[in-house]
Amino acid sequence: MTWTLTMIAVAQLPVLCVLLAAGALAKVWTARGDAEPGALGRLGPAVLVPDRLRAPAMLVCAAGETALLTGLLASGHPAFRWAAAGFFAMSTYVLWELRRQRPDVGCGCFGEVSAAPVGLRSLGRTTVLTAMATGTVWAPPVSGWSLLTAMTWPDALAAAGGLVVLAALSPEIEEAAARIRHRAPCEQRPMPPEQALHRLRASTVWRAHERLLASGEPVDSWRELCWRFFVYPGRSRTDEPVDVVFAVYLSGRHPAVRVALVDATGQPVDAGTLTESIPVSARG
Repeated sequence: MTWTLTMIAVAQLPVLCVLLAAGALAKVWTARGDAEPGALGRLGPAVLVPDRLRAPAMLVCAAGETALLTGLLASGHPAFRWAAAGFFAMSTYVLWELRRQRPDVGCGCFGEVSAAPVGLRSLGRTTVLTAMATGTVWAPPVSGWSLLTAMTWPDALAAAGGLVVLAALSPEIEEAAARIRHRAPCEQRPMPPEQALHRLRASTVWRAHERLLASGEPVDSWRELCWRFFVYPGRSRTDEPVDVVFAVYLSGRHPAVRVALVDATGQPVDAGTLTESIPVSARG
């Protein structure tokens, strides 16, 4: 049993290297400006720094991933493995804070293709990566490169299992498939308002706030980039008239849905603890 666990832990080294390499390359591609215009303004944690520092911040992150990748490939020293575990643990915390403070932006883990709002899958992926990196600390001091060049079938199966788990937790795969299918970024893909409305009414956010609505039909609707907004008349929990503004993300099989309550002056109203909300301005 101990041998099996050790073999599985060691086999995750190539998986960590693949993820670090993919993340670093994607961030460099996005930061260089080869991505679609305005991509950095929708990716975190670059959105948490001033505009002029967003590209350098993404390049610094890519440099850190490259350094970890080099260390894991070239050496079996525990310092690099602890550093990788710390990096993914910190990433999990940053994504949690990003989801809480800016639930409308993507994680930016793989550049512009990670533009979908941070959800439980993205958080689950960094948590699994943290566990994988921590597990390698107690594995034999084998470099990632030597493991790749002498990989056995059990090692390959264990690594493939890790990749399958990470793939299931990666919304970027759906976004990449959608781009190949539509050959256009999310912001440029057509989507009828009726389809977005259907997604809204099938969401738990809609069911949690439906009782606040004074009408079942929206009084206003508009699109901004990858989001479709719907405005409904309603009343707050203190029985004050408000606009209930829903935002539906237009990509992915399970798109994010956010909500905000706005009073007559355009100021946000506390929605209580029903669900997270994002600040939006009333239109109409």
